[in-house]
Amino acid sequence: MYSYAERMQAVQLYIKLGKRIGATIRQLGFPTKNSLKQWYREYERHLDLPAGYVRTVPWYSDEQKRVAVEHYLSHGRCLAQTAKALGYPCRTTLSAWIDEHDPDARRRVVGKVGTAKPRSEQQKQAAVIDLCSRRESARDVAEKVGVSRQTLYNWKDQRLGREAPASMTRHRDLPQTADREELQRELETLRRDVQRLQLEHDLLEKANELLKKGSSQNSVERFGQISYS
Repeated sequence: MYSYAERMQAVQLYIKLGKRIGATIRQLGFPTKNSLKQWYREYERHLDLPAGYVRTVPWYSDEQKRVAVEHYLSHGRCLAQTAKALGYPCRTTLSAWIDEHDPDARRRVVGKVGTAKPRSEQQKQAAVIDLCSRRESARDVAEKVGVSRQTLYNWKDQRLGREAPASMTRHRDLPQTADREELQRELETLRRDVQRLQLEHDLLEKANELLKKGSSQNSVERFGQISYS
């Protein structure tokens, strides 16, 4: 609880600094952002502050609620991120607004991590090929598959190794002339085909190595069982 003098000091400094919340709080070391806003609104209405500090629940308009819920739903569904970006409300209040708007929205996000649909090996390989071919950005490839960029790069490292580049370097284009345009297009198509074939070849080699390792391990285990029997 802050005294009348402390609250008035904060409001007057806030006005003096051009209503810069961060600068005011840094200079005084208090209060919270929402408290300072509340004190200023009270001062603006009455040109004074009540002698006794009564903690009040912030009131938000329907428009503020709508903006907050839409921001939450369209920016990764993160309570903390929305509250930080908009400056309001607290996470508990935002959770209540979201539940009021769509009771299943937060539950779907919570369950999404554990119940994400697994990707087949064929899907992973196709994603790695798209990543290394770089006809589109890594972010676009990841969004198309429905995973994060980090997961996409992990798939690449698991199948091609960390030393394999995440993109194939394109050769410098030939000089642009009218009679070479068709040849240029054909060369570009061939380059893409070669890149894809090389990636498919590398993926198959890695898969064969893993199969051989697995087969060798099984053989050792069977030999050990025979020796001890």
